[in-house]
Amino acid sequence: MKVEVLESKGNYLRFKLSNSDYPTANALRRILINSVDCFAVDKVTFYENTSVIFDEYIAHRIGMIPITTPKGYNEKDEILFSLEAEGPGTVYSKDMESKDKEVKVANEDIPIIKLGANQRLKFDGKAVMGRGMKSSKFQPCIATYKQIDDDNYDFYIESFGQMTPAEVFKRAVSIINSELKEIAKEMKK
Repeated sequence: MKVEVLESKGNYLRFKLSNSDYPTANALRRILINSVDCFAVDKVTFYENTSVIFDEYIAHRIGMIPITTPKGYNEKDEILFSLEAEGPGTVYSKDMESKDKEVKVANEDIPIIKLGANQRLKFDGKAVMGRGMKSSKFQPCIATYKQIDDDNYDFYIESFGQMTPAEVFKRAVSIINSELKEIAKEMKK
């Protein structure tokens, strides 16, 4: 099996997977989407919401905001984000303040809500690590491929901003290696 990078720019990566087969290509795609851990806001505590939008709707929007996921964090880590705003005006993802300078919103220009005059919003959101198989808010990328011929595939990875597409790929390969070692270990028993 061979990987050749065809294009790498910003949040997308295109590469050719050679000397492979359909099940392996599909397994790689599924691991890229479903098994790479990343942060997302999972629990939101509202202290004040005088807007016309329900807490649950706002919490869902907050949960879908990509959160950067640097190396060195694990599933036990929890990062607190706080926001306090008053209208009139639009509240953006950049208004969420992280208690950890390394972990922050990946895109600062995502609108959360538009507040009218004298409307207030105050909440804390707890970001935790998760995998795309649990919820789409934990997906670090979209990954697709096209079969070129019998054993060659053209892959495309677009990161949502939690990490670079190359980092998503490296973490996916690490997961595959770890799982294969575990299978080999079990087979020796």
